[in-house]
Amino acid sequence: MRAIRRFTVRASLPESLAGLRALATNLRWTWHPPTRDLFASMDDELFRRVRDPLRMLLAVSPSRLAQLAGDEDFLARANAVTEDLERYLTEDRWYQQQQADGPAAIAYFCMEFGVHEALPNYSGGLGVLAGDHLKAASDLGVPMIGVGPLYRSGYFRQGLSLDGWQLEHYPVIDPNGLPLELLTDEAGSPVLVDVAMPGGRDLYAQVWQAHVGRVPLLLLDTDVDANDEDLRRVTDRLYGGDADHRIRQEILAGIGGMRAVRRYCELMGHPQPEVFHTNEGHAGFLGLERTREIITEHGLGFDEVLSAVRAGTVFTTHTPVPAGIDRFPVDLVQHYFGDGRLLPGIETRRVLALGAEDNPGMFNMAHMGLRLAQRANGVSQLHGRVSRRMFARLWSGFDEDEVPITSVTNGVHGPTWVARELTALLGGKHKAWGHNGQLPSQQGVSDEELWALRRDLRQKLVAEVRRRVRDSWLQRGASALELGWITTVFDPDVLTVGFARRVPTYKRLTLMLRDPERLRALLLDEDRPIQIVVAGKSHPADEGGKQLIQQIVRFADDAAIRRHLVFLPDYDMSMARYLYRGCDVWLNNPTRPLEACGTSGMKSALNGGLNLSIRDGWWDECYDGSNGWAIPTADGIRDPLRRDELESAALYDLLGQQVAPLFYDRDERGVAAGWMSMVWHTLDTLGPRVQASRMVREYVETCYHPAATAVEAAVRNSFAGARSLSDYRKRIDTVWPQVKIFDSELTADGLVVGSEVRVEARVELAGLDASEVDVQAVVGRVGDTDELSEPVTVPMHPAGGGLFTATLRLPHAGSIGYTVRVLPRHPLLATPAELGKVVLAS
Repeated sequence: MRAIRRFTVRASLPESLAGLRALATNLRWTWHPPTRDLFASMDDELFRRVRDPLRMLLAVSPSRLAQLAGDEDFLARANAVTEDLERYLTEDRWYQQQQADGPAAIAYFCMEFGVHEALPNYSGGLGVLAGDHLKAASDLGVPMIGVGPLYRSGYFRQGLSLDGWQLEHYPVIDPNGLPLELLTDEAGSPVLVDVAMPGGRDLYAQVWQAHVGRVPLLLLDTDVDANDEDLRRVTDRLYGGDADHRIRQEILAGIGGMRAVRRYCELMGHPQPEVFHTNEGHAGFLGLERTREIITEHGLGFDEVLSAVRAGTVFTTHTPVPAGIDRFPVDLVQHYFGDGRLLPGIETRRVLALGAEDNPGMFNMAHMGLRLAQRANGVSQLHGRVSRRMFARLWSGFDEDEVPITSVTNGVHGPTWVARELTALLGGKHKAWGHNGQLPSQQGVSDEELWALRRDLRQKLVAEVRRRVRDSWLQRGASALELGWITTVFDPDVLTVGFARRVPTYKRLTLMLRDPERLRALLLDEDRPIQIVVAGKSHPADEGGKQLIQQIVRFADDAAIRRHLVFLPDYDMSMARYLYRGCDVWLNNPTRPLEACGTSGMKSALNGGLNLSIRDGWWDECYDGSNGWAIPTADGIRDPLRRDELESAALYDLLGQQVAPLFYDRDERGVAAGWMSMVWHTLDTLGPRVQASRMVREYVETCYHPAATAVEAAVRNSFAGARSLSDYRKRIDTVWPQVKIFDSELTADGLVVGSEVRVEARVELAGLDASEVDVQAVVGRVGDTDELSEPVTVPMHPAGGGLFTATLRLPHAGSIGYTVRVLPRHPLLATPAELGKVVLAS
């Protein structure tokens, strides 16, 4: 029989244990070992099985609860952990100590948040990154509010058919059984936010709140009685459905998310956010809702409001290819915005202009994100360069390096991902991982001790691999009687390579299978064997990704191989922790530069793993020759099959000729001294660089704080700054075509590197004052096309009569060229390129 309705009954706790509920519902327990230890002490076997304090409280027997209620030792430990949580939630931390004049609150919008498997509301790397961002913000005391949808099927379980094909199962999720609280109003009624839908209907969402340490995470849920049946399904599945379903989700996330934030802050007495971070373009409509708010409240025009909205918005792009950007047909956007109900006071043509792209029939969410944000960034240095190239047409006339998209390299939350055994061995205090990002150096710990710990972590991985392989074969239809071989799967003394991630084509899951015989030889080498654990989920609609999984499963099913290479289905955060901690080498072989950042290798590095990776994403900037290996790339080869052939051969060579020999080269102590040297170097040099605490500090210092300053300047004196910038933009738009540069000339006494030259030009400013523009001389190397490279830019100064002059020293030898250009200038512009306008000498 099937239930016609499901609900969750909360545990009834004795009064002396009432504080356990706060500990169970604040997700700080996911990175705080003393809290987990407390719940494990209630029933260790049960906790190992459920790994969720809230589920523990539901599952522990009433008799055991009564026993604990009278256990003075347990109550003392519970009080100590409760007091520690209260202290953590209220004490001044890095942000309060360093950023006294920073924004009072930052709203962080993302379509998924991977905080822990106990809150299954994530699909892959974007969600896990967002979860780590919130955790690090909490540790640092950054006043952040997370915002996104809550999906009834936000997560799928992966199985395999007998022939290795991916099977999906969506578990039914009851928010009442998750570490969530329903946001209620003063009367105790659930808060509903609404957004208008076409045809006179409204979409309603209730708001669930998760506590991620100090950070509230607001999750919008449309499965409410107030909605029509089709609208109840808006938050049914993460990244599911057609374009119509997707645009409804993104309208809810952006516009509904903003309304949820406003209501939450009103009810909780929380400061309203001044800065809004859009993590990818999905929630970009939030900028339009903020525009509507200001127009309604202050009666400003759209252009004036746009300046204030842009000042407080940060946009992060995560895709290095145009195909990864959300785009909607223009007529679909008109369908949702055209009647004026969704955003009263904002003309549809204004909305469409923000998302305009080369294809006039499509609306581009990333373009809207960039046009609504004064600060934008990619997620690694390489991805920043790729993004500047990809979006350069929005700033035509500027060199790619001048496109106003910077980079903040992603990081990972150390306390979540680092094995506590490693932290204990190295003497680091747990709090330090998230607070200052420092990992203690060797400090008296010997190679033998760390080598032994790494083997112990590998042994734990081997046990988990065997358990999961057995479960997978049983699920695929095998009999327990034929699975005796599983007890010999993997060996805790064999070099272990991990490859686990989502399975889009560009990540090349099957590159290792390019030459099966070479791989087989590496796995079965008698003296220096290798074992490989592979995991990953394909999007349910990605048939190509599922085929890649099937190929690897079929290879791993070979009786001669299956003890040395395994595919583990149902990759999630729980499995990932075993892999990051137990693997010696983390393999990553995407097609460069199609991985924006990638963070799995960071988590491995924090546990003493060495990366073996294509120089893409974060590895491009962090590889130093001593912290792992860089797989050579066949740059310039356009045939993808030929490229795969060359790069897979390089991978086999590295594994067989460098990686395995180093791992098995043991000294008289039985330790691979050369290997350990690389491990220590990785911990010392990469430890601080790959931390989410570093990432969040960088966002605070380069994005959030400047944005708050810009907002204050824009809104001061009844939006005087925003009005000024709006007026300036209108004048620029009118007169800019008439701005001209005439008679530019460079004179010098001698053309020697370092010698002084004079540049002058006559400029027609078309009624603009000299203080409203930047006139610049640019000198650099030139090649056959006369394009300037390695440019040096100096300001030119008015000398009367439209003449501008500058002196500079020649920076290079060889072929040198120069030009003169004019750029807009206004105190509220973040960069000279912001308006996308430049006049070049001809």
